[in-house]
Amino acid sequence: MDTDQLKTTLVGFGGAIAVLALLLYLVGVGDLVEQLSRADRSTVGLVILVTLGWLFAWGLALRTVLGVLGEQTSTVRTFLVFSGAMFNNNITPFGQAGGEPVTALLISQTTDTEYGTGLAAIASVDTLNFVPSISLALIGAGYFATEVTFSQDLRLATGAVVVLAATVAIGAILLWRNRNRVEESAIGLFGRVGDLLGRHVPGVSAPSREAVKRRVDHFFEAIERVAANPRGLALALGYSALGWLLQMAGLWLAFEAIGVPVKLSIIMFAVPMGAIAGVTPLPGGAGGIESVLVFLLVAAPLPGVTESAALAAVVIYRGAVYWVPVVLGGIVMGTVGAGARG
Repeated sequence: MDTDQLKTTLVGFGGAIAVLALLLYLVGVGDLVEQLSRADRSTVGLVILVTLGWLFAWGLALRTVLGVLGEQTSTVRTFLVFSGAMFNNNITPFGQAGGEPVTALLISQTTDTEYGTGLAAIASVDTLNFVPSISLALIGAGYFATEVTFSQDLRLATGAVVVLAATVAIGAILLWRNRNRVEESAIGLFGRVGDLLGRHVPGVSAPSREAVKRRVDHFFEAIERVAANPRGLALALGYSALGWLLQMAGLWLAFEAIGVPVKLSIIMFAVPMGAIAGVTPLPGGAGGIESVLVFLLVAAPLPGVTESAALAAVVIYRGAVYWVPVVLGGIVMGTVGAGARG
């Protein structure tokens, strides 16, 4: 990590700490500590267990996509690689957008594949993960609406999900239909970036247009191979949906741990909505995701879900979802980096 990247990461973590501090101030540290002190430890352990299950499921989705691209690897390896991917996402701003390039390098180093193949694989998995998240969110919102009357905040949030789903679907269709034009634009863009780096960054040489074109062509060819394999897509989507359900089970169990049962339908809606906050400049969405989750859970008319109870459950849930992959992925990244230096 160079100096500029380190500064950006530190600024991002500073922002995350500021947002979390404000959230704690608004809710009250004393009330939060009281809620957490009553948490059942065995149930908290189950939250960690389903978090590992989530990483395993999405690791299987990555393994499926790599298999479609002709790269066979073990289940354990893709579990570890995906943990490394989440580590990258959790320490870089803008979530997947910031972590994917590093993750692609990790995939290429651990599976001996082209960098473009690794980038196409992780980009495909991230794209596929969007489909079940929005679907489950709309199902949860629809079912929850049959049980209670939505507040204005929840109606606005539901409307935002519908608009987001439509926008992404239309954008994906347009990009796919014009993929040749997009590919040419990407070649020109990366060529200009390479020239700029070659002129101004010591020790970096500008790649030739042929080299840039080969890498971009390889990336788009890999994307097309994934899109043209219905069985692989269906299997990867299934693993993705399983991962989302395990994440939702984690938040539901977090509420069980503090003795405040909640309806699974609102959890199905809240978890994907919180994940959208992961695209903020905050590393791994830290601070933003917690704030969105607490806001949605308090806005829903749920008995016993006070601000302190919602934050306590979110702290347990996010403590597992954020820190388990950071620890595991950090070990993976450290091991791969040591191997590369050796």
